[in-house]
Amino acid sequence: MLHTEGPDAWRSAFRIELRTGAVDFALRGWPVFPGTHPDGGEWRGPQPLTDDWRRGVRVDAKAVAAKWHEEPYSVLVATGSVVDAVEVDAELGRAAAGLLRAEDRPAPILAIPNGRWIFLTESGPALPEELAERPGVVHHGKESWVPLPPSPYPGGIVHWRVKPAVWEWKLPRAAAMHGVLARAADMVDRQARLQPSAA
Repeated sequence: MLHTEGPDAWRSAFRIELRTGAVDFALRGWPVFPGTHPDGGEWRGPQPLTDDWRRGVRVDAKAVAAKWHEEPYSVLVATGSVVDAVEVDAELGRAAAGLLRAEDRPAPILAIPNGRWIFLTESGPALPEELAERPGVVHHGKESWVPLPPSPYPGGIVHWRVKPAVWEWKLPRAAAMHGVLARAADMVDRQARLQPSAA
């Protein structure tokens, strides 16, 4: 579990790592911006610092380094222009990751300590209807954002299940990833139908 007691201890342990991560994303052209961090009081996870968070989005590594020098901000990426994301539950996430492995099609996947998985893609079309209507599936496109590793989160940190470097920082096409997720959802549903009912 992430130790977040004592702001000085937390800052010394994570500020440099968060700054390095934010700069690395900016160097790749990912539009990052700072998010909240645990610093006393009740904290429910990374959120934009302000309602007008779009003004803080940066792809300039020098500006990002200067900003993260101030505080151990969480690292958030704005979706809808370079990066999109599809957030799913762990069951669907595992099934989709299995399909990607079987087809030797790596894709960046991150996990949040609350059990959610996030698949990153190029910005592209909205989800197909079968995914858009599925409970627990969230598309992050324009006007949205997701946290990136190594951002802190209650109970741990946001972490990679598959790092972007595995595919040389290329993002898969959104439509292709949507297709994989739709097939994975069919697999999950078929397995659920085969389970004996708990009558």
